Amino acid sequence: MTRSPYELSTSPEGLAGLHPRLRAYFGPIPPGHVGRGEGVFAVVGTPRRWLWPVLAWFARDAVMFPVWERDVPFTVENRPSHTAGRVAVRAQRTFRFRTGDRTMVDAITAEPEGLVDHLGHHGRVSALLRIEVTDGALRLVSTRLWFRALGRGWRLPTALSPRVTLVERFDDEADRQRVSLVLTAPVIGTLYRYEGAFRYGIVPETGPEGDR
Repeated sequence: MTRSPYELSTSPEGLAGLHPRLRAYFGPIPPGHVGRGEGVFAVVGTPRRWLWPVLAWFARDAVMFPVWERDVPFTVENRPSHTAGRVAVRAQRTFRFRTGDRTMVDAITAEPEGLVDHLGHHGRVSALLRIEVTDGALRLVSTRLWFRALGRGWRLPTALSPRVTLVERFDDEADRQRVSLVLTAPVIGTLYRYEGAFRYGIVPETGPEGDR
């Protein structure tokens, strides 16, 4: 079976310390299958409304949204993809906001420099991620951000670059996977975040929508 981008971006022992349920989440998705999950985000967005015009621009490419809501139902769908010999996992997270459904999309790939998350429909914003495994949980921290414009990639200076921190862990007591994402920037602080819990399963493409 083809290895996942997470496996390709770390040593063979790199993911061995993960909780068994997380090893399935970050491992390869078999051909003809899809990963599906459903849960609730305790919070999504930012209460700092002066940031919303910027988030609205990112919303046009399905990256982030100008909201601040609690108890938001959501679904997630992960699909394997192979393009030009490159293994990718394409994800769709659909948020059931009070104002209507919005879907965030991204694609994770293994590049020579490491694990990269390409954000949005067009992947104009990308983040190089450092993988850390602690106490059975996976922590991803961005070490470089760049965007594509005018036919080339532009790297943001480290001193000005926002930082993405994503933590995925499994809660045995609740029998749910817990996720927390925080986007911060120098001086400004927290720009955007979401956190919640969900159940997830790998199912045949034509099967029911996840292990709920």
